[in-house]
Amino acid sequence: MKISTVFEHNGQIPSKYTCDGEDVAPILNISDVPQNAEELVLIVDDPDCPIGTWVHWVLYNIPKDTKVIDNDNLSSEIKEGMTDFKRLGWGGPCPPNGVHRYYFKLYAINKKLSLKEGATKQQVMAEIKDNIVEQAELIGLYKRI
Repeated sequence: MKISTVFEHNGQIPSKYTCDGEDVAPILNISDVPQNAEELVLIVDDPDCPIGTWVHWVLYNIPKDTKVIDNDNLSSEIKEGMTDFKRLGWGGPCPPNGVHRYYFKLYAINKKLSLKEGATKQQVMAEIKDNIVEQAELIGLYKRI
């Protein structure tokens, strides 16, 4: 399984996708999803936050045949979880100091989730932990100007 977007793995996230720009989610391209996947889950977080890992985006119930995740055009089946910004939806990088790493983790799972919209990363991860078929990861870097 692969995930790609406007920046390379371990590359700089363009400011457009951060609190210094338009704060819109980058469009993600998905390929090579395993045949035995039932659906996909996306978690974006920052492990370099001084107060602990900061959750920027939680998406689940993503149809397995999804090729593009575009925050402006999410399919109606996709549910958004609660971020550490205390809201649903994308919260772009806005590190208080230094360079931070942003992990875009895509999970193919072999079951359908029945969580309601607004679940936390912890709730989603607890539901999928024994059902992950494959995982892909893309890391972006960002430092405020």
